[in-house]
Amino acid sequence: FETRLEHAPDPEGFLEIGGQKVRLRPEGADEGEFFFSPNPGEPPRPLARVASGGELSRLMLALESVLRRGDLIPTLIFDEVDAGIGGAVAEVVGRKLLEVSRDHQVLVITHLPQVASLADRHFGIAKRAAKGRTTASIRPLDGEARVEEVARMGAGLEITPAAREHAKEMLRGARKPARRA
Repeated sequence: FETRLEHAPDPEGFLEIGGQKVRLRPEGADEGEFFFSPNPGEPPRPLARVASGGELSRLMLALESVLRRGDLIPTLIFDEVDAGIGGAVAEVVGRKLLEVSRDHQVLVITHLPQVASLADRHFGIAKRAAKGRTTASIRPLDGEARVEEVARMGAGLEITPAAREHAKEMLRGARKPARRA
């Protein structure tokens, strides 16, 4: 069993299932231990010991993209599936999330504009501390508010006119088919 995110620049990373023979069925799988090699030249090691949170999330995304039609889970939540990546890989992850969303409701917590720009709906979450307490608020973003948030995600402290134009371009291009590398 092997699955990869298409267009990922590191095609050497792979997943291996050790232990007893594993047969994936709608009702479950036989027992086995997952081994993972995130970097070329590294031997596979137990997934639970070597994979970061972002790698675990991307592994789950890869598995969901392969198994999604037989999966009865209606809603999938990916919390910072894009941790530790950027650029082209972030766009690939975003497009995989978009693909999985054809068969599931997908909720994604992200800090990357490449991922956020591909969403059907975009919400902003803000945390505030007052009187020794922290509260969080959530609000839907659309139109100019969404452009501003995508620009902020990409630009950092100062949102320039160029950052806004780039955000608009990302949002316009979000529904175009991905180009193959």
